[in-house]
Amino acid sequence: MPSRHFDLVSHWRIDAPVDRVWAVLTDPEGWPRWWPYVRSVCLLKVGRADGVGSVRRIEWATRLPYGLVVEVEAVESLRHERLRGRSRGALRGEGLWLLRSDGGSTHVTYVWRVELAQPWMRWLAPLLAPLFRWNHRGVMRAGGLGLARHLGVPSRVLC
Repeated sequence: MPSRHFDLVSHWRIDAPVDRVWAVLTDPEGWPRWWPYVRSVCLLKVGRADGVGSVRRIEWATRLPYGLVVEVEAVESLRHERLRGRSRGALRGEGLWLLRSDGGSTHVTYVWRVELAQPWMRWLAPLLAPLFRWNHRGVMRAGGLGLARHLGVPSRVLC
């Protein structure tokens, strides 16, 4: 059975200070309030005070006719700069949030290296890769716009 990896990169510029953006991103249980494609977030394991070691189950909707459930373990947290998590479930891999302050704005880059765990996705990946990328861009774009609305600020989402 073929194995397919995807390297996906998204960019958001949020017109809010990095501490406000950080506070929202480090509260995954709050994501469903502002990220339209996040259906639910459930804390499975409490980690350290900085979040490292915590595990959450995240249920995602998509722009396509399927949903995904992944468990994400926080493995790194550098305040106001970097968050790293490892996922298992429908998508296995590593996600990295990078934040950079630029005056009163925050540049957010999300790097997602993922392996498709579901057999049907692996089999169809050679054919559907452009559709999977389109789907990811839309989900991330909605997240950036939702975050800006949640914070009451403009954004420039470059997904």
